[in-house]
Amino acid sequence: MKKIFLIVLIASFSLSSFAQRDSNEWFLSIGVNAINSLGSKNPIYHPEDWTFEFPISAAVEFNWSEDFSIEQSITFNGFAESSKIDVVPFGPLPKDYNYVSLDTHLKYYFRRHILPDTDWVDFYANAGIGFFHIDETNISANLGGGVLFWLNKNRSFGLRAQTIAKFAFNHKESGFDNNHYQYHLQAIFKL
Repeated sequence: MKKIFLIVLIASFSLSSFAQRDSNEWFLSIGVNAINSLGSKNPIYHPEDWTFEFPISAAVEFNWSEDFSIEQSITFNGFAESSKIDVVPFGPLPKDYNYVSLDTHLKYYFRRHILPDTDWVDFYANAGIGFFHIDETNISANLGGGVLFWLNKNRSFGLRAQTIAKFAFNHKESGFDNNHYQYHLQAIFKL
């Protein structure tokens, strides 16, 4: 019941925050994602073993100031029987698994503090909370960052790459639904 309450609270916060904003600061992003659930503390550990099954990701972001924004994202992926995952280190998975994630992040853009004369690239850090499902359902505290390359002068179209570390609640008892990294490569459009 606590998980359902927390999910409803996150969704309500996200939707009410977005509904109160002016539409000229909205961005839509769509792209692909990969999952590293190999049980390593290294975010770039064995990229050849990352999961990449039906890897769709999409997000809506609102920038309410030059430095801060809020983002709501949804991602889909999966684990095939041949996938490597930290809870089954020496054998195949018993079956294929789907991955679904809903995440709400607060982002801090800091490019203007380190590269004040550059407007074609943005760097950001993000933190938030997520809900994800593989075999069971779990909630995660998320921490990450990324880079956004603007491909036109009016900053209405770009490409971004980001990494998010997802720290699952009760990860020791959660089976497949435990800590992992997620990587995104997305096109971003100003709405």
